[in-house]
Amino acid sequence: MARRNLARARTRTALAVLAIVIGVVAIASLGMFGVAFKEAQLETIGEIGSDLQVYASGEKDPAYLTDSDVQIIDRLAGDSEIVPLKQRQSRTVGEGSGGVTVYGVTDPESLYEVRRGSIPGNWRKGALIGQTFADRNDLEPGNKLELRRTVTRDGQPVEVTETYRVQAVLQDEGQAAPARPNDAVVLPVEQFDGEGYSQVIVRTDGATEANATAMAIRDEFNGREELINVFERADVSEQIDQAFAQINLFLIGIGAISLVVAGVSITNVMLMSVIERKQEIGVLRAVGYHRMDVLRIMLAEAALLGLTGAILGTAISFAVGSLINGALLGDPLAFSAEALRYAVVGFAFGVTASVVGGLYPAWKAAESEPVEALRG
Repeated sequence: MARRNLARARTRTALAVLAIVIGVVAIASLGMFGVAFKEAQLETIGEIGSDLQVYASGEKDPAYLTDSDVQIIDRLAGDSEIVPLKQRQSRTVGEGSGGVTVYGVTDPESLYEVRRGSIPGNWRKGALIGQTFADRNDLEPGNKLELRRTVTRDGQPVEVTETYRVQAVLQDEGQAAPARPNDAVVLPVEQFDGEGYSQVIVRTDGATEANATAMAIRDEFNGREELINVFERADVSEQIDQAFAQINLFLIGIGAISLVVAGVSITNVMLMSVIERKQEIGVLRAVGYHRMDVLRIMLAEAALLGLTGAILGTAISFAVGSLINGALLGDPLAFSAEALRYAVVGFAFGVTASVVGGLYPAWKAAESEPVEALRG
């Protein structure tokens, strides 16, 4: 009966369904956009993880981490792996020469992934270069790399040119990666002059372990003076997650406004239907239909409107989500569990808004007196 009643006023029914479709598409699509945007940004900045970066503060003398400091950090880190790093600036030689960051690493395989070539098992010579650096300088494994830097000899600055053989090209990492290799050169620490390390990376298994290790390092080194700084990357990850959650909440709020409008539209449609069908409702009451029967019919009409609109809106949302995923992630079908959850939320809101919007008209129809309704 509810389906037949809706079919009698097709234009009005179609407009009510369209309002629900718009609301569902607004909620689901905006939610999917927020998820895709978050994943795209995380791909850009890289997986932040729960690593710690330990480095000397400006109050430390000497202004670097010594071998003794590294040993203490290793002891405090427990089972976590540590990666001491040295760092300096050099310049490439030849046409288009420019500055390049050079890292000294004892175990590059713990930090980097190899794209081309391989890292020798006993790595004492040769260089590893980032993908961006390799593309810009047209370098491949086996090529010669010349770097120029300034050193002090007998109190005078002298420029020296050093030649290395490229052993491997490293996979580019996100902007948040420690010792980011993209536009850098990685050398064995034996190729660095002097003692000390610019930083030590502690690779922990989780945020809880990272926080405990960071507190232990601070307690060990920092007393009256803050000699050591510890950067907890998990804190940044948590802040980013909170920021994206707030963005998604804002987007969903905008979509919810559309559903409120849709709910008002359903209420208006149902009220008009009650007014137009006042005599029909009176006949139903006169032939024995109870108030609950009339209420169920009217609510069934509202639920059918919501269900139809929610199904169409969810289908359109997936089509819009595919376009968003293709633009931001490069894969139209890259729907995560979180994105699918927004589709479910949009569907549920669409049906709920319709039923809620139909409550008052259904109650008004059920409460009408048969004699008054027949009198019209």
